[in-house]
Amino acid sequence: MPILNRAADLQDEVTEWRRTIHTRPELMFDVENTAAFVAEKLKEFGVDEIVTGIGRTGVVGLIRGRGDSTRAIGLRADMDALPLTEISGKPWASTTPGKMHACGHDGHTAMLLGAAKYLSESRNFTGNVAVIFQPAEEGGGGGRLMVEDGMMERFGIEEVYGMHNMPGLPVGAFAIRRGPIMAATDEFTITVKGRGGHAAQPHGTIDPIVVGAQIVTNLQQIVSRTVNPLRSMVVSVTKFNAGFAYNVIPNDATICGTVRTLTPEDRELAERRIGEIVAGISAAHGAEGSVAYHRNYPVTFNHARETDYAADSARAIGGDDNVNVDVDPMMGGEDFSYMLNARPGAFIFIGNGDSAGLHNPAYDFNDEAIAHGISYWVKLAEQRLAA
Repeated sequence: MPILNRAADLQDEVTEWRRTIHTRPELMFDVENTAAFVAEKLKEFGVDEIVTGIGRTGVVGLIRGRGDSTRAIGLRADMDALPLTEISGKPWASTTPGKMHACGHDGHTAMLLGAAKYLSESRNFTGNVAVIFQPAEEGGGGGRLMVEDGMMERFGIEEVYGMHNMPGLPVGAFAIRRGPIMAATDEFTITVKGRGGHAAQPHGTIDPIVVGAQIVTNLQQIVSRTVNPLRSMVVSVTKFNAGFAYNVIPNDATICGTVRTLTPEDRELAERRIGEIVAGISAAHGAEGSVAYHRNYPVTFNHARETDYAADSARAIGGDDNVNVDVDPMMGGEDFSYMLNARPGAFIFIGNGDSAGLHNPAYDFNDEAIAHGISYWVKLAEQRLAA
């Protein structure tokens, strides 16, 4: 089945919305202009209830269908941009230096607005559809705050669904999987305290750089020698700071990095092993080592039944050959995970074609995907809330 005719009719209008949002990117929770644009459009569509300020700057619109059912599903898009300077050269490129929509959240927002307009016109479902526009996906945990604000209970949401574009996946194609689809994203800061001194007299020091170097090397063995090789984990050291002069051994060193895991067990394992490695190597050299471990977004875990529902809706739009139901998990993070922890649901990827990669200053959302995304959202809502 091809894209819905009404979705195709909306293509040009929604493209203009997307490009308008793209020109004026906003970061984290500071998405007041985007949220106001969203709320105004929902009002124009005749959405029954519009609530702003959920999760600080999030917006939720409730569209009531036919009948008396109060059952509701949630459809979520993210609104925030990234702190990058755009080099795409597009006529609709960011007008704000140092900020750009490099992850396609402008496209996600526009597609869900298009679906909201369609669903407000058709009302071809029994129950309610909550369209969720979330701030601060890029590191701020806006999804968590919306859940903590009682969004699920307030709108009676029983299932929740999310969608993200994927460069390299053809336009019109979808990809999904049961279980973990995106990783938990943790961060660590290791501090090594030694005893500084003259670089020409190292015997009188406890060199934190030497200790830190051994810690970095041993951290690489967590994945290669501790984790089951049939499972996925990433431990990456991304910062190593120490010293200020050629002839001075410093007093301390700081090592920072990230851990990506797909299971709670591996998450626990990584945190424990980092602590053990730092403590053991530091003690062996007479240094003091400590770890500050911060658990960021949890695993984005697709519930089995809801994943099948989402895949069926994608097949209805793209056909069997354009829906991969066993895509490899991505080791990036996604704070839709908090919503999936609160309610059953599923997260799906939609093709962005041959574009620059996500978080790349040359990236731009592919407007040809818009009608496919609108059609998916509408089909999912109608199938999950069929009479």
